[in-house]
This record gives sequence, C-alpha cells and structure tokens, in this order.
Amino acid sequence: MQYTIHLWKQAPFLRLVISFIAGLLMQYHFAFVLNTWLVIAAIAFLVFVVFLSLPLKRKFTQSWISGVAINTTMICLGGILLYKNTGTNDAWCVKNNYASQKLLVTLEEPLTEKEKSFKAKASVEMMGDDSSCKSATGNIIVYLQKDSVRPALTYGSQIVIDKPLQPIRNSGNPACFNYEQYCAFQRIYYQVFLKPDEYVILKEKKTNAAKKMLFNASDAITGILQKYITSKKELGLAEALLIGYKEDLDKTLVQSYSNTGVVHIIAISGLHLGVIYFLLLFLLKPLNDKRKFNRILKPVIVILFLWSFSIMSGASPSVLRSAVMFTCIVIGNSISKQSSVYNTLSASAFLLLCYNPFWLWDVGFQLSYAALLSIVIFMKPVYNCIDIKNKLLDKIWQAAAVTIAAQILTTPISIYYFHQFPIFFLMTNLLAVPISTIILIGEIVLCAVSFVTPVAIAFGKILTWLLWLMNTIVERIEAIPFNMWGSLQISILQNLVLYIFIASIALWLLKNHKRYIYVSLLSLLLFVCLRTYSFYEASKQERLIVYNVPQKQAIDIINGRNYQFIGDKELLQDAFLQNFHLKPSRILQRIKPEPTTTENVIVWEGKRIVILNDSKGYEKAEEKLNADVIIVSHNPKLNISDITNAFNCKTIVFDGSNADWKIEKWKEECEQINQKYFSVKDNGAFIVNL
Repeated sequence: MQYTIHLWKQAPFLRLVISFIAGLLMQYHFAFVLNTWLVIAAIAFLVFVVFLSLPLKRKFTQSWISGVAINTTMICLGGILLYKNTGTNDAWCVKNNYASQKLLVTLEEPLTEKEKSFKAKASVEMMGDDSSCKSATGNIIVYLQKDSVRPALTYGSQIVIDKPLQPIRNSGNPACFNYEQYCAFQRIYYQVFLKPDEYVILKEKKTNAAKKMLFNASDAITGILQKYITSKKELGLAEALLIGYKEDLDKTLVQSYSNTGVVHIIAISGLHLGVIYFLLLFLLKPLNDKRKFNRILKPVIVILFLWSFSIMSGASPSVLRSAVMFTCIVIGNSISKQSSVYNTLSASAFLLLCYNPFWLWDVGFQLSYAALLSIVIFMKPVYNCIDIKNKLLDKIWQAAAVTIAAQILTTPISIYYFHQFPIFFLMTNLLAVPISTIILIGEIVLCAVSFVTPVAIAFGKILTWLLWLMNTIVERIEAIPFNMWGSLQISILQNLVLYIFIASIALWLLKNHKRYIYVSLLSLLLFVCLRTYSFYEASKQERLIVYNVPQKQAIDIINGRNYQFIGDKELLQDAFLQNFHLKPSRILQRIKPEPTTTENVIVWEGKRIVILNDSKGYEKAEEKLNADVIIVSHNPKLNISDITNAFNCKTIVFDGSNADWKIEKWKEECEQINQKYFSVKDNGAFIVNL
C-alpha cells in the first residue's frame, strides 16, 4: 500500500487521466446529453469552491472532498470532449441531414491508387438541390473509377457530386473488423463510387498550408525512394518504414511480419521515434549538462529533430502520438531529473486524448502505452535475472530484456485483437529491429544526399540489400514449424483477469509481499475457470452461419467445436479472404474443420437446410417439402414462386454470391407474398441455432 500512495503522489497526472478516461468510456457507452455533464461539472466546481472556504484544519482532515470534486470534473471533461467530437451531435452533420442531395466536397488528401479505382477522404462543405443549399460537416470516402486518364484531382480539389451516397457498413460477419466504427471515429459516414460523368471539378481549391507542405514532403520522399530502391517488394517496405505509406506493401509480407511478432517495424510508431530519440541523446552526450545554456539547448534540439522527422514522415496519427509522448518525456526530464515516468506518460496520454478522444479505442495507442509502461516496470527486473560479464553479450541480453519486458503487458492486448502469439518473437526482434534501425537511418541519409546521384545510387543498393535481408530473415523464421500459437480467443473479462494476474506477480516480485502471490493465484484460478467454461459452452453449440463474402458462397455448419464448410473452392485457396471474412468467426467459436460437404439438402436435429445453386429440379411438385432455411446462391434463374411451389419454407436467405439486382427483385417478390427472407448483403451474416 505504501507503493500505491507513493505512486499517486509522484504521478498526479495518473489520477487525472484515469478519471478522464472514465468519462470517455461513460459517454461512449451511455451517450449522455451535454447538459448532464455541464450540471455535474457545475456541482463539482461549487463543492470545490466551498472546500476552499473551509478553515485550514478542516481542509486537512477532509481533503478527500477536493479529490472527489477534481476527479468528478475530469470525468465530466472526458464526457464533454467525446460528446463534442462525435459528429452526429452536430446539427449540420451530413449523417443527420443527408437525403440524396447534391454535395460540394473537398479532398482532404491526395488520391490513393487502388486495383480498380482511386480513393480519397473528402470533407463535406455544402449540400442541397438546384433551388437551395446549406453548409454541412462530416467526411465521406470518394472512389473514382479508373479511366484512361488519371483524374485531375489533388489535395484541396473541390468537386460537386450528383449521386446518392452509400452508408458505410460492416460485413456483419461474427468477430470481423468493425470498419463502420473505425470510420465513424474519423467522422466518416458515407462512401460513393463515381464515374467520370458523375462529378464536376471546380476551379477553386481549399488547402491548408501546413497540410500541403506535409503532402509535398511525403511525395518528395516517395519519389526519392522509388528512384533509388528498385525492387518492388523492398520499396513497399522502405516507404512504410520511413513515411508510413502502405499502399505498395506486399500483403503476404505483412502477414509474415505479423506472424513473427515484428509487425510494429512496418508502422511508424514509438520504435522509430525511440531510435531517433536515443540516437540524439548519444550524439548530444558531449554537451555539458552542468551549464544552464546546454540544459536548455539539449531538449530543444531533441524536440525539434523529433518533430522534424514526424513531419517529414507524413505526420500520421501513430507518429504524432509517439512525438507527443517523447516530447513529454524530454520536457519532464529537463525540468527535473527525479520526474516520474508514470506522470510523463500520463500527461502525454491526456494531451493526446484531448486532441482526439477516439484514440482511446485505437489498437496502436493501446499497444504503444502498454509497451512503454511494460518496459518501465519490467525491464530492470528481467535484466537483473541474469548477470553477464562479457560486454557484448551483456548488450545483447539488455536488448533481449527490453523485448521480453515490452511483451508482458502487450501480450493480452495482442491476443485479444489478433488472436495469436509469436513463439519466436524474441529471436525475430533481436535480428530484425537492429537491421530496421540501420535501414531507417540509411533512408534518412539517402534523402539528405539524394541530390548527389552517385552517392544516392550506392546508398540505394545498400538499403535494397538490407531490406531484402530483413525480409528473408522474417520469412525464414515464419517457415519454422510451430512458429506461432494461433486461434487464441479471450474475452474482455478474461483479459482483465489476466492483467490482475500480471500486476499481482509484478508487485510480488518488486515488493516481496506474500499477499500479492495469493492474489495472483486466485486470479489465475479465475482465468482458468473462465476459459474452461468458455470451452464447455463451445462444445454444446450447434449453429448455421451464412457469411457475407462479396461474390462468394460461404457457409459453416457448426457442431460443438467442429464445423463443415460449404462454399466456393476459391475461398479455400485465398488466405486473405479467409483471414478477413471467416477466420475471426471460427476463432470466436473455437471450432476446427471437418471434411467439407457438397450436399444441397442437409438435415440436422430435425431441421432441413436446402441450398439452391441452380434452377433445376425445383419445379412444382405434388407434395411440397418442408424446409427451415433455404439458401439461394450463385444467381439461379428462378423466381420466389418457383421456391414456394416446391417448398414450405420458413426463411429464404440470399447470400453474397448473388447479384444485387437479383436480390432486390427477390426481396420484392417475397414482400408481395409475405415470405420471410434475409439478405446477408444488407444485414450481415445469417446466424441461426440448430
């Protein structure tokens, strides 16, 4: 308990940021109106004013009153900020007012080339019709059809759209990535696919000088890398390392980095800023800290270089978060050598969440702070476990200790979101991180000497070889049998219990109090019980799932912890589609494959499931067959009356392999005869317990 009090006193921002985050979570889950927060904040302020008027003795004995008032105010601040940042509360938000009107939008970024289109985020300026228009807020995603000529659009271009927008929706498959929420956090609610004759480009442009400079710098750096790094696979990785541009990344390569536990290398984050930070500290070590001028000059130089790199690399959200984090660390260390790192991290988190409260739900944000906190807490205890006299081996063990320490608090988050644990993460990090550090520094040097062509060519060849070497190491480690422990599934409650176990073990090791070992054993027992119960529940499930996979048939029939797959063979051969649409659901339900089936009529526990892939054999019969579910796939040439003449059907399901126009036609026919139907394209996966 003494440790807790000491920590609270040394890190006052930690108390405040916990209350602030509580306010964010309360507003997110309960969606209070603004007046509720304002009233509570006003009451808390009055309580604090009354407290200030109390005699000194009573202030000392009842200091808890001020603590409650301050923390209540921070909770209200969190709730108010999230309310204000939720675009749907804006009366002029496009989500609240849009009704198939014409729109004036501004491109907020340069066009990104996709396989069949160009893509850009655009902000809505005005909406209306030919007679009137009004100002509007919110963002949309614009897709432009690829033509013989690239659209003459850049950052700041304004266009008038005369085409209905489409709401952004999730696939609706169980446990899949919540793309709708991800876009909503960026105030993006609609998307539109435009042909050349469906928009008009205006002459005027609306740009921001700072953003324009960022995009120009990013384009310049991309041009240099493309000129001197000739291998396509290595170029994609080089662009991601330096400026966070991921459109040219090889998907298979990204999966390899993820499976081996070094995917953080690809995304610009705390790792890259940390490399720059420690390199600057090393270079500035000769400056004498005893001189007052140097004590001011040092942090100024470090902060300037950190932010210069952040801007040069494109100023993505992940790198900006890291820049703020390290800026707070630099300022904290320059003000006081005894400054608490917990206070510094809390202050940086508070500033970042004030700027964008939705970063609290960002996986990168969570992993960044979990990794740093884990290193701060566990690095020394891990390092002190082994005493190595050899200086070189000691440096290697020090790097290994950092990697192991970072993994302790990030592992539960990684398992919760990514459902896997890389067995050889230590070996991969020890090999790949130093090489990526050299590559990062080399890319910065390449940009600096790019005007000297012979030197730039030499650097480009060296970097290409280093990138190839790093890719080869990662791919070879991935090829090792049992390199990854996959298909892991833990709930939020299990995650919380796991963190209680880690915290109690840490306190036991650091403070040597026996009571913490009892807490750790109890939490471990609870975790095992929760896991056992989840497996027991999974063993009893009997379920039919018709997935929403664009242009594909995909059906799972689940019996306990096994499933049979019915669907297109292409899905079995396409790892990307499986990982995106099917694998999350199967991990959630803890199921393993059994041999696939090709039967069109399946009877299960007295229920009949019929799959219609064509129009043959379903003419009107003398006696109708009973069917609980009929799944229509692959655009069969039939009407709903053809089905109802052959079957007494409870529900007809249209899967994602059917054309949109056919589904609309069938839906109209179902409504005319009051036949119950379900379209996975409109409503997500069809799930029914058998």
